[in-house]
Amino acid sequence: MSFGGFYSGGGSGDSRMVVADGSYNNMSMHNRAPISQPQLITSTIPQPIYNSQSLSLALKPKMEGLGGIGLIGENFEGNIGRVRGDGSESRSGGSDNIEGASGDEQDIPAGPSSSSRSRRQKYHRHTPYQIQELEASFKDNPHPDEKERLALGKKLNLENKQVKFWFQNRRTQMKTQLERHENAILKQENDKLRIENIAMKEAIRAPVCNNCGGQAILGDISIDEHHLRIENARLRDELSRISILANKFLGRPLSSFGGSMPHGMTSSNLELAVGRNGYGLNPMDVGLMGLDYSNGMSNALPLMSPSRPRMMAPGGGGGGMDMQYEKGMFLELAMSAMDELMKLGQINSPLWIANMEGGGEVLDLDEYLRTFPLCLGMKPHGYVSEATRASGVVKINSLALVEALLDANRWRDMFLGMIGSSNTIDVISGGTADSRNGVVQLMQAEIQLVTPLVHARQVRFLRFCRQHAEGVWAVVDVSVDAGREGATRRLPSGCIIHDMPNGFSKVMWIEHTEYNENPVHNNYRPLLRSGLGFGAQRWISVLQRQCECMTTIMSPDAAIDDGPMLPAVGKRSLTNLAQRMTANFCAGVCATGGHKWDVISDSSEAAKIMIRKSLNNPGDPSGGVLSANMSVWMPMPHQRLFALMLNEELRSQWDVLSPGSAMQNMIQFSKSQDPGNLNTISLLRANGAGGNNPGQNSVLVLQDSTTDVTGSLMVYAAVDVQAMTVVMSGGDSSCVALLPSGFAIVPDCMAEPKAGGEGGSLLTVGFQILVNDLPSSNLTMDSINTVVNLITRTVQGIKDLVRSNQQGRQISS
Repeated sequence: MSFGGFYSGGGSGDSRMVVADGSYNNMSMHNRAPISQPQLITSTIPQPIYNSQSLSLALKPKMEGLGGIGLIGENFEGNIGRVRGDGSESRSGGSDNIEGASGDEQDIPAGPSSSSRSRRQKYHRHTPYQIQELEASFKDNPHPDEKERLALGKKLNLENKQVKFWFQNRRTQMKTQLERHENAILKQENDKLRIENIAMKEAIRAPVCNNCGGQAILGDISIDEHHLRIENARLRDELSRISILANKFLGRPLSSFGGSMPHGMTSSNLELAVGRNGYGLNPMDVGLMGLDYSNGMSNALPLMSPSRPRMMAPGGGGGGMDMQYEKGMFLELAMSAMDELMKLGQINSPLWIANMEGGGEVLDLDEYLRTFPLCLGMKPHGYVSEATRASGVVKINSLALVEALLDANRWRDMFLGMIGSSNTIDVISGGTADSRNGVVQLMQAEIQLVTPLVHARQVRFLRFCRQHAEGVWAVVDVSVDAGREGATRRLPSGCIIHDMPNGFSKVMWIEHTEYNENPVHNNYRPLLRSGLGFGAQRWISVLQRQCECMTTIMSPDAAIDDGPMLPAVGKRSLTNLAQRMTANFCAGVCATGGHKWDVISDSSEAAKIMIRKSLNNPGDPSGGVLSANMSVWMPMPHQRLFALMLNEELRSQWDVLSPGSAMQNMIQFSKSQDPGNLNTISLLRANGAGGNNPGQNSVLVLQDSTTDVTGSLMVYAAVDVQAMTVVMSGGDSSCVALLPSGFAIVPDCMAEPKAGGEGGSLLTVGFQILVNDLPSSNLTMDSINTVVNLITRTVQGIKDLVRSNQQGRQISS
């Protein structure tokens, strides 16, 4: 593309401006004046830009003929660019105005010599007074009507058509001047861009170091060495950013980053070679992510982009700058989540309202939206919010609880029955030396409610632990896969832990999630909305119950309620076996725990049948394991129903393992120090067909019962006598094979009790049976019918037991 320039017209005394570039040439080719050779003039642009001969030669033709007009337009006038010539425009706006189209008669001399003379127009020059009045009227109204034109013509002694055509010419002149003004501005902007383009090309061809003034990249440098220099510059920038991030992240500087650059010097000369915009993102992407590393860390909370499907591979897999970018983004997200958690944890905050249904407090969502930004974006269509807060005293100190929360296996055991599976994908930050302060982990888990009618929540989240003061810790979780379709969105949630003088801790739990309510069965929706299903009240209740169990079991003076005394190691071994049994039962109902379950039938009104193949799994019998589960509503409060199910005298009415006779309690010890608590581990004997003769057809049953205000669990399984002898002696319990069955009971949380009763509950019955000894064997209809008949008969037996109990209560009252 050629550069436009100004040239002096040759062969004429009149000055004419001609634009050489075709895009700015508005004159016809046959009217163009001859162009003389350009004469070089002195540049008016500062010299530092023209340090190249090629650049100067390219720009000199553009400055030809500028005269007194500035190149960049600092002294631009409204009439710049006017093309002056004979008859080229009407000059009706000044004292020498020509009324070229006023409509006056043209005087053509008569006579025989008229054909030899050219026609001449008769011009009428307006007086200065007339021009002044016309201009004043034009400023007031550029489009006068017929009446106004007649009045103005009468006033100025002009004809109506003279006034009419004067206004037309004046409007045309104003439009022409405006267009020329705009064209001149656009041309100057184009000149600027061309100058910058040439300067950039020159700088890329021969870059100069800003420090020493020498050549930045040698001409004979190899491509590999050039790439290494680029990578080194990137690493230096990354080191500086990580240092700044660590200072803000941990609240104090790290000695390991002592050689990093100051806060304001976070960019290198790398832009000269590669044009970096923040880890390879364009500026718009960086703004959307809420990250700005140019002047330290931004306070805006970044969003996980749904267009980034790849997450960090387990074990820190991934490569190069992309992984470093993800880690930096995760750290910023974790810090923002921690800030929000601490604000939500303030006592007497107006954000919280007392929860009349499930206890604790519920979040005022309107106030929340006014206070906090949408950290995970807008809530998807069909999703509902669940935000609760609860507090309680837990029998564990803050440091031990933090250690358990950061260990995926211990965290799963700490919330037994609630966490189906969990694992740590990557450690983003290991914290400071000899401390868990500043640890950030990328984790994933399955959070479950023990029923086939509510799907387990699969979440991938960051877990950030920070010590705010001596004996004050906070652990926050926030989702990183919020863009995945159907995913549960876990907004900043977690706990704030305060040490108490007696060695216990006061824990405030905050749980804030958004989930798709459409797949949830109608019977369970009130439970989830109350917070007793997945809310803070359940988290704190399960934590209290499990910590008390560990404290009681580990106590050397814990007593056995019934049966012979057990050594401390035997009690711990039996407890480990009972907890594994409970975890397997919950995983069999919810299809979690890492096992691959194939669904055979799934109906909300009937039993859900699944099967999995077990081979070489310690603690599982080899073969095909069939699972049958059913959830039904019961017209009895959940705690009274749980106590009724624990009654050993009534067990024969529903349990197939004890037909016609009561269970004999061999060993029982409590998991709580409160007297009369129903959290127990028992070893029962079912006499079966042998009547009361313990030597014939007797079966040992291990039973684990757990209850709190959010729900109850009773899990049991038949166990081998010899294996239990080894376990009670303190032997390894991990190899004891068992298939658990049991019940899960939760309150129905209905606004109005059904049938005028005192409230109901939701009962889930689950069985796991071994259908064959070979994993490769096919499932038969006889096996399916057997397990369906088993669960149907059990549910009917429980309904009959509840009905008879209620009738007995009515008679006694």
